[in-house]
Amino acid sequence: MPSFRWSAINGGGDVARGVMEAPDRSAVVERLQRQGQIVLRADPADGRGGWAELLQIELGRTRGLDKAALGELTRELAIMLAAGQDLDRALRFVVENTRNARARAVLGNVRDKVRGGSSLAAALAGEPRSFSKLYIGLVRAGEAGGTLPATLDRLATLLERERSLSANLRSAMIYPALLIVAAIGSIVLLLDYVLPQFAPIFEQAGAQLPAATRALMTLGTVVGVATPWLLVALLAGGFIARQLLLRPAYRLRLDRLLLRLPIVGGLMRETLAARLTRTLGSLLQNGVPLIAALGIAKDALGNLAAAAAVEAAAIGAKGGAGLARPLAAAGLFPVRTIHLLQLGEEAAQLATMALKAADIHDEQARLMVQRLVALAVPMITIVMGLAVAGIVSALLTAMLSLNDLAV
Repeated sequence: MPSFRWSAINGGGDVARGVMEAPDRSAVVERLQRQGQIVLRADPADGRGGWAELLQIELGRTRGLDKAALGELTRELAIMLAAGQDLDRALRFVVENTRNARARAVLGNVRDKVRGGSSLAAALAGEPRSFSKLYIGLVRAGEAGGTLPATLDRLATLLERERSLSANLRSAMIYPALLIVAAIGSIVLLLDYVLPQFAPIFEQAGAQLPAATRALMTLGTVVGVATPWLLVALLAGGFIARQLLLRPAYRLRLDRLLLRLPIVGGLMRETLAARLTRTLGSLLQNGVPLIAALGIAKDALGNLAAAAAVEAAAIGAKGGAGLARPLAAAGLFPVRTIHLLQLGEEAAQLATMALKAADIHDEQARLMVQRLVALAVPMITIVMGLAVAGIVSALLTAMLSLNDLAV
């Protein structure tokens, strides 16, 4: 039976640790909960900790925490504070129990600043690569309102949902990407390697190749010669494009273009709407004023065109025009977003309606990705099949012409 290392908060408020044999992790959690303990961690005790530490050696000092590590640490910190632990003890527990060396260093710095008299929000602001303005703004609001445990719990949920949406998008695109790579590789192999093998046979026979076969032979030669230069050109183009996108004017044009694309643009609008409404709803729910919440939310979007629309909406809201109407004027967000936010404004429940809108947009984005994948996979397969069939048929036609010549 496998063993699990666990840590939990017992009835006295102390952190207890141990090793337990159980069929699976859920059995460990259930057993500890029956004992009245709040489970913090239950991981397999398989001796892989040392290797995990080696694999997590920092390769650079400028990288921050990823969303997975940040969500896990935020959840643990929320549990500790909700159990009645003071902030210093909760931070010490998280620092001592995390396996991520980078997280240990970042949180160690945060704990040192808190122990020196700084607020948690101010300490987090000293690590801008790990903690976003949204994270810091929510923590500051939680500290001001005396609701830091509940705020961290909501923040952990927000991070987990954002990570889940991003992971679903990435995982859904893996299979089509692999198909495209396989299709391109197969076609290049046929043109650059297989077809040239038959060229000496046709030359010795003195046969006049069909036009399609000659065209494919020429294309194969071009592909063989141009492939290295094409790769160099792609790398150079990628570097130049990256440098141009560092300039706000070019980045703004690209972001606007992406949002106007027929299919991808719709998916991006749903994703941006989900991010905006979830961020806005979480901030408003924690007592952040609307104008300040919009200022934080626009930085979390990652799209300059959408951020400009939110900034314009903030100016309109400051002038008394509300939020929904200026957002609708931009024409970037789905109509559903505008209607739900307008209902929230009219019913004085903007935070609640924004969070409901986020759930709807998350689901719509997930469904759109499923439909795109369902359409893309057979289309890629058909195009690949037609290309390979065309090359093979051209080769067979040439072989049949040799038989006719022999006759």
